[in-house]
Amino acid sequence: MTIDAARGTPRGTVAESPPGLVQLLTPAGERVEHPDYEIDLTAEEIKGLYRDLVIVRRLDTEALALTRQGELAVWPSLRGQEAAQIGSARALLPGDMAFPSYREHGVAWCRGVDPVKVLGSYRGINHAGWDPRKHNLHLPTIVIGSQALHATGYAMGIQRDGAEDAVIVYFGDGATSEGDLNEAFVWSAVQNAPIVFFCQNNQWAISEPSERQSRIPLHRRADGFGFPGVRVDGNDVLACLAVTRKALDGARSGQGPTLVEAFTYRMGAHTTTDDPNRYRLQAEVEAWQLKDPVDRVRAYLLKSRTADQEFLDEVDAEAKEVGADLRRRCLELPDPELDELWDNVYVAEHPLLADERARFTSYLRSFDEVSR
Repeated sequence: MTIDAARGTPRGTVAESPPGLVQLLTPAGERVEHPDYEIDLTAEEIKGLYRDLVIVRRLDTEALALTRQGELAVWPSLRGQEAAQIGSARALLPGDMAFPSYREHGVAWCRGVDPVKVLGSYRGINHAGWDPRKHNLHLPTIVIGSQALHATGYAMGIQRDGAEDAVIVYFGDGATSEGDLNEAFVWSAVQNAPIVFFCQNNQWAISEPSERQSRIPLHRRADGFGFPGVRVDGNDVLACLAVTRKALDGARSGQGPTLVEAFTYRMGAHTTTDDPNRYRLQAEVEAWQLKDPVDRVRAYLLKSRTADQEFLDEVDAEAKEVGADLRRRCLELPDPELDELWDNVYVAEHPLLADERARFTSYLRSFDEVSR
């Protein structure tokens, strides 16, 4: 038994962690140990992680409401996956590069992206929303698994530049069935690339459960490519931070890639165009609600007296303000000119693009002529 640096309180024993799953904080908010993943955080650092979790959940809730009210075209909710994203993203150093899919709103928050910029493409007013170089966060990727190859190529590049940085790429369990991801595994392994593959296994690839995608736990797929894989409790922000930090440290020190499987759950729909009630049982959702990533940190803060109710209320109030600000600024976003659709598609305009632009501009002008 060791002492928690945040409060000087005794921690639990190694035996309390479920076998095969790295866990440092139980669903009941009890601090436990793992022999391979130790982490010492101050009280302020743990409170900071809690603040991240609460605010990101509120931002997600506001975006869902905006979609239902017709202000966004679609929204992929992250509810239930906050700990996986916050824990892993807070393990990144400033020079590290992150490649998201389309659900990593929590990662964007940790990388300093203005939340309203995340909504831009879902509102249909821009192609992306932020400068990847400014935040070291690549743009969202809709094509399932393709970002893994982009990330591997980037990792090979910084390796050849001699930079002491690492790369992390995010994807879901469904992407592990895609060829792009398996090609990325091959390349990163043989090149010993400084990359962490971070799989958020939320149990459902749209309507297909994970057991229909793999006969073995997903992290064990790394064995066949020659690099380590680890399964972490994706609803435990402390474990996700510890596991990702160790994997990134290994990547930076020349130990090559690691596959991290964050075992978590998608509490809502795949996107707002999906109805999960058609393919999964409510009892399953209710069972996972007992493992809620936000609730367990809140329970730990109160049990360990790391924080009091006043602090929790302050965080809730701040999250409410951030959410209201997001809503206001989203509704104030100006509509772009329609011909801007062709801007920034290619580095330079070419004949085909110029022809498409000209024909579309002519089409728009035809409405003005009819109205006269």
